[in-house]
Amino acid sequence: MTTKPKARKFRIKRSAPPPPQGLAAAAENNAARETEPVTLRRPQPQDRSDISDRPGGPRAVPDAAMPPERPAPTSGAGKDEDTASSETARTGEVSSASEVAGELDMDAIRREGLTGRQLRMARRVAQKHGLAPTSDFDAVRLLRARGIDPFQRSNMLELVVPQAGGEHRDGAPGDIMANLPAQRGGAGQGRVQLPQTVPAGGGVNLPSTELSPAQRREREIGEIQRDISRRRRRKLGLLMVRLAFFVMLPTFAAGYYFYKVATPMYATTSQFMLIQSEGTSTSPFGGLLPTQFANSQDSIATQAYLQSKDAMLRLDQDVGFKSHFTDDSIDPIQRLTDDPTNEEAYKVYKKNVKIGYDPTEGVIRMEVVAADPEVSTDFSRHLLEYAEERVNNLSKKKREDGMADAVEGLELAQQNRRDVQQRLIELQVQNGVDPEAEIVAIRSQITTYEGLLIEKELELAALLDNIRPNKAKVDGAQGDVRRINDQLDKLNDRLNSATQGDDSLAKKAVELQLAQADLVAADANLQLAQTGLEAARAEANRQVRYLTVAVEPVAPQEPTYPRKFENTILAFLIFAGIYLMLSLTAAILREQVTS
Repeated sequence: MTTKPKARKFRIKRSAPPPPQGLAAAAENNAARETEPVTLRRPQPQDRSDISDRPGGPRAVPDAAMPPERPAPTSGAGKDEDTASSETARTGEVSSASEVAGELDMDAIRREGLTGRQLRMARRVAQKHGLAPTSDFDAVRLLRARGIDPFQRSNMLELVVPQAGGEHRDGAPGDIMANLPAQRGGAGQGRVQLPQTVPAGGGVNLPSTELSPAQRREREIGEIQRDISRRRRRKLGLLMVRLAFFVMLPTFAAGYYFYKVATPMYATTSQFMLIQSEGTSTSPFGGLLPTQFANSQDSIATQAYLQSKDAMLRLDQDVGFKSHFTDDSIDPIQRLTDDPTNEEAYKVYKKNVKIGYDPTEGVIRMEVVAADPEVSTDFSRHLLEYAEERVNNLSKKKREDGMADAVEGLELAQQNRRDVQQRLIELQVQNGVDPEAEIVAIRSQITTYEGLLIEKELELAALLDNIRPNKAKVDGAQGDVRRINDQLDKLNDRLNSATQGDDSLAKKAVELQLAQADLVAADANLQLAQTGLEAARAEANRQVRYLTVAVEPVAPQEPTYPRKFENTILAFLIFAGIYLMLSLTAAILREQVTS
């Protein structure tokens, strides 16, 4: 920053007459100074007293209206005139009223509580303006009397002056203040400060247009800073435009749709689980825990069925799913066309029927969305019925197959036993008697006759041992032995005929024994078949699935969708993320191209 040096040299054109008294004369002198140069001088303290003693009062005439005194001319006449003027000016010393006013002003300044730095600054400013204060407080008073603020920043900067005899940068000696028309008290200035100069030769003395290297550097730096600021503002403006076009405008459109256009949708929630029976348990606590959760495969299969196109078609056939979403009261984005295809309806179905399975708890949560709460509840109940039917059909085939095999095995065992028993009866009927029993009876008879024959032979031997045996007894004993042998021969022939040949009793007995053995085996098979049937029935009961509704569907009273604020914020984040990715991609491509 360039400071104004203090003037040390002046050019004197001509001498001036004694300054006139009064405001009118001061105004004339100011007008005359606009066209001719004057000489700056340091006003003496008596000048202030002279002004204070004028008829207008101590402060009747401002300093800006006072004409500067001219230097004394070299001629004698001029000297006499200046002496007379000085004598005239000195006839009015400081009056008592002015002195009292000055003391009062200084007392008021003391009460202001000014710091030592401010007082020293005021003294320097007073010395710079050519004043001769008697104290620091007097310096403040004199400056304020002349309309100068001793604490103004511009005054503080003007305290720095060049050395005596210094030259202007354009080579012309003099005070820079002499080149500034702002010090002449023009109409555009806020205040007039004295002493002041006027341009020499009647022209306007302007500052030099040449700049020092420091000033040129400061100007170039300022231009660079302004250019950087303009570019930053332009880039910031373009960024705001892009953000408004790619982020704010789509977000506003999405928010307008969610708040003004979107049809309120009602969601009905329900929860259900799949359980299965444990069947017959040998544990004493088996009756306390009759059921358990079904496996995850059944739950996943039920969830997949409820989200399938088959369930959508059944729902449309039963309660009119397509007709509900083709209603004109639904907004165009969520509404189906007048004659939608199954694929279009299935897209809407997947969006409005949400099913989730929690494997930790075994609970299936279902949410059904519709434009009417009653319709939403009706949809949910029908879907629960479909799920129950599907659950019942999941293990039905397996249970039916197991029971059919068990029943078929039991029936086969029963038929086999019946056939074997029928054959045994037929054999018994054909033989009339039991062949084995008949053979046993023959053998028992043979044994009896053989014992009787031994007795008769012993009796005959006893009779023959006599010297003179009784002939009649011997003949009788021999006849008994002969008859017993004949009977034994018949029994042996009968036994032989019963055990030999195709129609022998032995063969019939064997066939009868085989039929009895088959009957025993058929009884065992029948018992095993009955046990298998009971096991199959227990397994079928264990594989039965039950759908238990934990939370019944209830019609909502307030719309669930759309979630206006959350959806708007989500749209903003999505558009902002897309814009960020595109901008980063463009920046990377630009860097790769320019590198």
